[in-house]
Amino acid sequence: MSETYNVRLEPVGVEFEVEEDETILDAAFRQGIALPHGCKEGQCSACKCVQNAGDTEMLKYSTFALSDYEKESGHILMCRTVAYSDVEIDLLNYDEELLSKSIPVKSFDGRIVDFRKLTHDIRGVDIEIDGPLKFWAGQYVDITVTTEAGEAITRSFSMANPPSEAQKLSFIIKKYPEGKFSGELDAGGIKKGASVSISGPFGMCFRREDREGPVILVGAGSGMSPVWSILHDHMASGEDRPVLFFYGARTQDDLFKLDEIAELTKTHPQVTFIPVLSHAEEDETWQGERGFVHECVDRRLKELDVDSEGDVYACGPPPMIDALTPVLFMNGFETERIFFDKFTPTSGSSALH
Repeated sequence: MSETYNVRLEPVGVEFEVEEDETILDAAFRQGIALPHGCKEGQCSACKCVQNAGDTEMLKYSTFALSDYEKESGHILMCRTVAYSDVEIDLLNYDEELLSKSIPVKSFDGRIVDFRKLTHDIRGVDIEIDGPLKFWAGQYVDITVTTEAGEAITRSFSMANPPSEAQKLSFIIKKYPEGKFSGELDAGGIKKGASVSISGPFGMCFRREDREGPVILVGAGSGMSPVWSILHDHMASGEDRPVLFFYGARTQDDLFKLDEIAELTKTHPQVTFIPVLSHAEEDETWQGERGFVHECVDRRLKELDVDSEGDVYACGPPPMIDALTPVLFMNGFETERIFFDKFTPTSGSSALH
């Protein structure tokens, strides 16, 4: 029988148990305690904190996420740390709203019930699971599927459906050149009807309720997935806040869901959809915004004088997020009003989108 130890988190005063064969972050998830996290595999530093007391060991991690100097000064990554005694930790970053809205991570069995091409490199996947998944709009799950050749693949994808649709989950997935999951879908290695297991929810980029100011959504590529969930959850909430919905793509061929968006903006005039094309130089038929999406966000925020008001939910590839971050800070947004989800291609056993 494995040993069980106690973990205490300061300054929030939260305590929970960790078994000797699980990481501190996994133990927190299992018990419904949502701590800051990102990749969950020692690559991003989102769960970095300071260990004040206790005996621990860290599994393999990237020195980009935790430098040798930081390790020597007592810093750890909760996603890679296993305990061998009671542990006390100082959180460097914590979100009281995140802690208050924690949902225990659970596992489900399911099957793929639909698969469709949305653009040349964007796919839609629907999965039915054997019980309702409670999650907040914008969160993601880990999906494990075994291919026809017998290879198990685990990837992380954000739900595109709102939380009200708790048992049939929809995902918008980008096809990367070396992406095994999306590649197997296209090649037939993962077929409609395939059995899957799902674990979740995870993620801190979820819709916050009862806030002031506009809702600013920024997506690119498969970043449409959590943005779509947040948008529909916001509409269902009845909150009367203007919505600016930016979506960055290369050309008109990379836009999708346009009919659904047109219907939504017609019935909800407080929603403004702003597609932005980065490679439309020779497209005379395009009458919309051109350039990179972060440039358009900057222009529109200045035109509307949205100085630090509202909440921003930005989901997409790292270059988009990295370019957008200074734009938001220059427009007066504080970090507690900005929620990011960086989508990264495969870098190991698990990867986002």
